[in-house]
Amino acid sequence: MSMREIGTFTTPNASKYLQQLCKHFAHKVDVEYDETRGKAQLPPGPAVLTAEADALRVEISAESDEGMKTARHIIDDHLARFAFREDFAGMEWVSA
Repeated sequence: MSMREIGTFTTPNASKYLQQLCKHFAHKVDVEYDETRGKAQLPPGPAVLTAEADALRVEISAESDEGMKTARHIIDDHLARFAFREDFAGMEWVSA
């Protein structure tokens, strides 16, 4: 049974980060994206990214707690590098 979580990062630059994440992930995994929506086939499971006017939302899926931990780390770690000017401290993750 697949587990799901949704992470939110409040930012006016959601589209920029969505595209930056997807371009970066495309070097290693299958990715589809445009300015407002993206999907990356991360190793633990798919990540669906949505850019809203004031926030980036990422829905991750995995088959285990360890997979969820890995998926959260992948997203948070990359955003920490890309959004350093905004003092990114991690997504706010909730079960879906």
